[in-house]
Amino acid sequence: MSDSGALKALEPLKIPSVADTIFAELHQQILSLELPPGTKVSEADVAKALGVSRQPVRDAFFRLSQLGFLLIRPQRATVISKISKAAVLRARFVRIALETACWTAAMEVITEEQICDLEDLLKEQSAAIEANDQKLFHTLDDDLHCRICKIAGHKHVWTLIKEQKVHMDRVRFISLTIGAAQRAYDDHLELIAALRSGQKSQLEATLKEHLGRIERILAQISAEKPENFQE
Repeated sequence: MSDSGALKALEPLKIPSVADTIFAELHQQILSLELPPGTKVSEADVAKALGVSRQPVRDAFFRLSQLGFLLIRPQRATVISKISKAAVLRARFVRIALETACWTAAMEVITEEQICDLEDLLKEQSAAIEANDQKLFHTLDDDLHCRICKIAGHKHVWTLIKEQKVHMDRVRFISLTIGAAQRAYDDHLELIAALRSGQKSQLEATLKEHLGRIERILAQISAEKPENFQE
């Protein structure tokens, strides 16, 4: 008799669906402003371009609309939403509150091995800056903050933050094209140094400045490109 007990511990393989793939591609193009705010998009055009049926495109559109990236209007064109300044500032508040709690909690439990792993991640961020690869730096930036939430034992917090920061992410991505990546990287160096030395007050002050800087960036970018923002 075969022992099937071990099989019960296995988790189903998570194979991306067609809708998942379409969602990921459109999400990246909206985030990077390859699809700028105000751009009209249609299920039929996307389905034809990707060689798929309209149903998975419809599913991806719905998910993007739930995040606030698409405005789906009956009998009217679907458009890429403009950036909401109010949503950016709400996300700023949420991130500072939740991440301060996570970073300080991580400080209490982080190991030397985990700090070394984070320092290796910073080396990857530095290489992305050298290569002028904004997409990669953005991904590695998020990876750092996500890892801290996991180390703190609050992985779910990053899920909450991701849901809040979709409008902020477009502002962040624009900022990377005007030199903000180096400043963010310098902040990351200070944050990891504070983690290593156990300087809680320094950690909190640096994190507040790091995450709060988006307000000044928002003011600059919205003044330069007002067409990308909601009134």
